[in-house]
This record gives sequence, C-alpha cells and structure tokens, in this order.
Amino acid sequence: MLDALIVLSFIFAGAGIGFYSSDFLPDTALAQVSNLDALRWVISGFGALLGGAVGIAMQVSYRRVEQNIRQMPLEVLITRSVGLMLGLLVVNLMLAPLFLVPIPKDFSFIKPLIAIMGSLMFAFLGITLADTHGRAFLRLINPNGIESLMVAEGTLQPTRAKLVDTSCIIDGRIASLIETGFLEGPILIPQFVLNELQQVADSSNDRKRIRGRRGLDILNQMQEDFPDRIKIHPADYADLTEVDTKLVRLASEINAMLLTNDFNLSKVATLQKVTVLNVNDLAQAVRLSYVPGDIIDLKIVKLGKEASQGVGYLDDGTMVVVEEAAEALGTELRVIVTSALQTSAGRMIFAKLPASVMA
Repeated sequence: MLDALIVLSFIFAGAGIGFYSSDFLPDTALAQVSNLDALRWVISGFGALLGGAVGIAMQVSYRRVEQNIRQMPLEVLITRSVGLMLGLLVVNLMLAPLFLVPIPKDFSFIKPLIAIMGSLMFAFLGITLADTHGRAFLRLINPNGIESLMVAEGTLQPTRAKLVDTSCIIDGRIASLIETGFLEGPILIPQFVLNELQQVADSSNDRKRIRGRRGLDILNQMQEDFPDRIKIHPADYADLTEVDTKLVRLASEINAMLLTNDFNLSKVATLQKVTVLNVNDLAQAVRLSYVPGDIIDLKIVKLGKEASQGVGYLDDGTMVVVEEAAEALGTELRVIVTSALQTSAGRMIFAKLPASVMA
C-alpha cells in the first residue's frame, strides 16, 4: 500500500507541475499556441510519466533503505544517529557567525550553498566517527552491558567478555572449558569469524572442509547447550581484510579477552595490550607434574629406540619411556618416574619398573 502511495504521489505531483508549467512560458511563445488547454494536458501527461519514473526510483530506494535499517544492528543505528546529530549540531554552531556577515545581493546564494555543503560534510563525518568509535562510546554510557561488566546482585563483578577466534572453535576444547565452569562470562563469536568458519567448511580442500564442518557442529552444539552465554557479535570492519586484525581491534574496543590457540595471534594481541587466553597455555599449565619417585599406571603400547625400552602415553599425550619394559608390550604396568625432559616437541618422562617386577 505504501509503495503505491509513493508512486501515485509522484505521478500527481509531476502531472500538476506539468499542467501549470505552461504559465511560466514567455508571452511570445504563448501567443503562438492555438490551444493552450491541449498544451497543458500534453505537458501534464509528460510530467505524470516523468513523475511515475521518479516515484518508482524513490520507492525502490526507500525499500533498500528500510531493509538496511532493519538489518542494521541496534548499536550501529544508535551510534550513527548520535553521530549524525552531533555533526549537524557542530556545523550549525560553526556557521552561525557566517550568517551575520553582510554579503552583496549578487552573492546571496553563497550562504545557503555553504550551509548545505557544510551540513552534508559534517553529517558524513559524524557517521564515519560513529562507525569508528561507536562501540567505545556505548561502553561509556552503558558500563553494565555484556561488553564490559556483568552485574551481580548488588555488586559489580569484573567479568569480561571472551572473544573467540576460528581456530579455537575448530579445536573444540572451548566447549569443555565452558561446561566445567572454568570459562566464565559471555562468549562472543564475531560475525566475521563465523563467515571465515563457513568459508573453511565450503573449501575445496577435503582436510579444511572437514575441520570447518567440525567447527560449525561444535558451535551449534555450544549454542544449544549454553544459549544465554554464546552470542553472535555483529561487528565488522570494512577497512580491514585480515580476520586476526579485526579480532584484535574488536577486543580492544569492547575491552574483551581474546580466546585463541594461535601462537602468532597471541603475540600480536599482547603487543597491542589485549588480554589473551591461550588454550594451549592452559593445557600446558594443568598438566600433572611428575617428579622422580612418583608412581604411574601405564600401558606399554610400543617398543622404544633401545632394545630393552617400552613406550607408553599418559592421558594428555605425554610420552613415557620405561627401561626394561620391552617384554611387557601390550600390558599395563606400574612404573616409577626417574626423570622428566622438556623438549621442543613436548614433555618426555623416563621411568623404570619396580624392583619386584624386575626380579
């Protein structure tokens, strides 16, 4: 209904303008017209056609603007509106003295021209600044949002949001961290990370495609299990192409912690004063620390480099080399730790059989 009203209003406006436009023709031209009413109706018809074309264009533009506004996140709509109003306010304050300056009549058009150009320029500048610093502004006026602090009963608790990257979702250990309660606060999945995850899932490379689909499955399961904590953040940056760069900027803007297992991303984010939670560092920190004399129940799964050695693995993947255990291949034994070695490939533990077993 609204679309039809827009088009009809332009048709009637065009027809009316066309009908009465003949009154502005010079008298010499009107004197040569034998039937002025017929001329008016012809011009009115052309005006109606032109108005209809303009009306259709305006109706299409209106629908596009309406669709963009509906899809626009509320925070972006608010910040852009504030930026637009501030830009217009500033330009009006700046132009107020200009209108007090006397200008010759021949140049009277300069004032409205400067006013229009200044308003357009500062309106665009206000919207641009809102897109750049809008989230920081929202955090200032709403310090109790999910992007800053969580409010407990009567007390403010500094529970910061966790921003998750693609590799951490595909890794899958984040789901266990949330389930066990070691990872608290809102978990934010940026829209550009979701887009990258979808691209990986649609990759022509079989290995990448499997990893991407696994990540999507993990994310869907997390949303089902923790609907109140897993949030899709609509932020994006048109001026940036790298997902890692977008993550660091977003984490800095909303004061969130960056959750990742990417070593390089961790270093870059740390250099830019962004708090990083590296899942690999956590896994390394919670590994059991064995000292000489500790007893381990271990299954010997393969032979070692030496003929008498047997090799087993702990639950976290740590390799244990047991002396004189080659003959116990495939059996579970109780061994005694003799030493531990940290290498670039990981940790390695050396052990021996108890005296009773060796006897």
